[in-house]
Amino acid sequence: MTKGFYSGFIANLPVAASVAAYGSVLGVLAAQKMLLWTELLFMNLSIFAGSAQFVMIDMWKAPLPVMEITLAVLIINLRYLLIGASLRPIFQGKSLSQKISVMHLVADENWAVTMAAYQKGTGVDIYFLLGGGVCLLISWCTGTLLGHRLGTVISNPEAYALDFAFIAVFTALAFSMWQGRRNIIPWLTAAILSLMAEKLMPGKWYIMIGGIGGALTRAFIYQEDTHELSR
Repeated sequence: MTKGFYSGFIANLPVAASVAAYGSVLGVLAAQKMLLWTELLFMNLSIFAGSAQFVMIDMWKAPLPVMEITLAVLIINLRYLLIGASLRPIFQGKSLSQKISVMHLVADENWAVTMAAYQKGTGVDIYFLLGGGVCLLISWCTGTLLGHRLGTVISNPEAYALDFAFIAVFTALAFSMWQGRRNIIPWLTAAILSLMAEKLMPGKWYIMIGGIGGALTRAFIYQEDTHELSR
């Protein structure tokens, strides 16, 4: 356990700085919405989902639209159904309580780092994933609380390019998982469906539609490849 946890923690340190950077943007926005730092910390620990938290802060106004916020967060976090399914080999043999506990600390970044390591055959396990999650949680809380503290000073986070940190780090993680030509069609499918859904549908449905479309396309291609090899 200790070795896997430590390895996962260290492996996620390179992306932790970027996580703290765009977390600071959330902290600035939260301060501008008059949230207390204790409320922001509770949100970090109970939700720990950057995209969803940005949407929550954006929708935070009186009277608080609880149902609208809940639905928006649910839609955004539906992608974790796909993420959880992809982690099946790592969760194999673990109890339901272990899976639930670790999934709470799964973010896009430590998921991508874990899957990249798994595909390289480095023998990652659930504790590697957990170590990465703890690393990111610490950096996320540090960044958001620092941003909240500086919220009255930094009125325009875009001027410091902090808003681009999330895009930059996830783009780098995505391309680290590139497996060659066989990924072209699924990735293009996901991108096209996401763009179409973003233009045609309200809210954040484009995240789920793009993810499911790309996953189904890859599954179909895999079945076709398997069928050809069996002939």
